[in-house]
Amino acid sequence: MQQNSVMERLKNGIISENPTFVLMLGMCPTLAVTTSAVNGLGMGLTTMVVLAMSNMFISLLRNVIPDKVRIPAFIVVIASFVTVVELLLKAYIPFLYAALGLYIPLIVVNCIILGRAESYASKNGVVLSLFDGIGMGLGFTVALTMIGALRELLGVGEIFGYAVMPESYVPCSIFVLAPGAFFVLAALTAVQNKLKMIGEKKGKDMSKVGSGCSEDCMNCGEKGCAKRFYDTSAEPKVSEENPKQKEETVKEEAAND
Repeated sequence: MQQNSVMERLKNGIISENPTFVLMLGMCPTLAVTTSAVNGLGMGLTTMVVLAMSNMFISLLRNVIPDKVRIPAFIVVIASFVTVVELLLKAYIPFLYAALGLYIPLIVVNCIILGRAESYASKNGVVLSLFDGIGMGLGFTVALTMIGALRELLGVGEIFGYAVMPESYVPCSIFVLAPGAFFVLAALTAVQNKLKMIGEKKGKDMSKVGSGCSEDCMNCGEKGCAKRFYDTSAEPKVSEENPKQKEETVKEEAAND
């Protein structure tokens, strides 16, 4: 059961809820640093390490951190791991540190990391939280590497610094500039949506792809979701024989709207 849950967390991050192609999170580093496959891979792996370690540490402290200060506490934990990773990159991989530059410390405010800490790590066990971070990090890494490789191929004619295109190929330099990031991201997202449509036509359940569904139906705000399974029999019902109670309920609903 534990192994199935671990595999589900990895699949969820890489495919079902890929943070870049499906949830469209972390767009700042996605568009800024993916001028090459190496930069995309480096940024993705760096984020994955911070995400996995932050998830694990926050899960360990989930019963200790007061609810009122959980967000500041999460940020402190994330910032600590980002600082460690930044110093390690500066010491051992200086060329990658120079290439990523300002976007390494900006990992602290990456919505993917803070979002997983709030929605998953603070409510689940250490092992599953760790693999949730690894899965989301791998999904982010795959997305950034794909975007970087495609931009580098079209813009320079190389992948990971190795020439791929023939000498007669004329590079489209726009792909290594800012607009190229939008073009490639849009194309890859369109491919993902097409695959989703093909799966739906074949009768596969694609409802959770792109939904961000956490299966926490008791705390879910999507009242129209068909997958809600909580028991509504315990909810107070308005008696048809008591018009006064019905009138008060209508007024309360109008006030809330």
